[in-house]
Amino acid sequence: MAPLLLQLAVLGAALVAAALVLISIVAFITASKMPALHQHEEEKFFLNAKGQKETLPSIWDSPTKQLSVVVPSYNEEKRLPVMMDEALGYLEKRQKRDPAFTYEVIVVDDGSRDQTSKVAFKYCQKYGSDKVRVITLVKNRGKGGAIRMGIFSSRGEKILMADADGATKFPDVEKLEKGLKDLQPWPNQMAIACGSRAHLEKESIAQVIFMKMESFSLLTRSCEPGCQHSQNKQRKSMRGRKISDVQAFDVELLYIAQFFKIPVAEIAVNWTEIEGSKLVPFWSWLQMGKDLLFIRLRYLTGAWRLEQTGKMN
Repeated sequence: MAPLLLQLAVLGAALVAAALVLISIVAFITASKMPALHQHEEEKFFLNAKGQKETLPSIWDSPTKQLSVVVPSYNEEKRLPVMMDEALGYLEKRQKRDPAFTYEVIVVDDGSRDQTSKVAFKYCQKYGSDKVRVITLVKNRGKGGAIRMGIFSSRGEKILMADADGATKFPDVEKLEKGLKDLQPWPNQMAIACGSRAHLEKESIAQVIFMKMESFSLLTRSCEPGCQHSQNKQRKSMRGRKISDVQAFDVELLYIAQFFKIPVAEIAVNWTEIEGSKLVPFWSWLQMGKDLLFIRLRYLTGAWRLEQTGKMN
């Protein structure tokens, strides 16, 4: 009996090893180089409050706002108003308390089939296109792709990613800002603060906020007024690396941050389950698991590389 069990154990281990090798090969073969951010012609513009086309800014431009809020949205016509009312209510009150505070909210419609863009545009008409902008993508890119589009069209010194469902209470942004401040001094002038619901249940990040200030950036601007162009190779590597469009993009972002030894603060935030999620529990878990596994394997096998030299493969 013992020899038979030993043989079965060896056979099982061999099958597991073979499966891992096969999965690694598939991950390597199916990996593609991260493309430069591609914008369809229609995605280079936004409509102002009068319905006229204006060219979107670039992350390479000098920042003109203190805070940019990027809201990726896919078929969110029903849940988006609740989130926008709370977010804009908070931001307007904060601006009244501190007139120097400036912000923008960028709703990225990720190829929705419903009236998400029209619902979001009503807020543009109410608050003005300097405060609320809507980017409508030609086709669905996935959450990571929608956030990339929003970030690359942002004007803020800080960038906050916020889900359209409003599960995380907006005033908690101040906790994230304090978390960033507590990380100082920032190595190479980069830092990340993550809003976490781990204190409620052991799940992953609810929100992430980036700092993007003069001489400091996660997604750096190439040159700031009055400052010399940064030649820091680590920052250039971070700037060049394109986050993938998959659902697990935020985990990849933290993996990249870990590679570059960028400090990350995990901050407890209030979180509430909101009905109407587009995720189907079982299949979403499988997809997330596959994304996490393939991201890890693609870096381990060298299909994707991060280099301290500033060059990105």
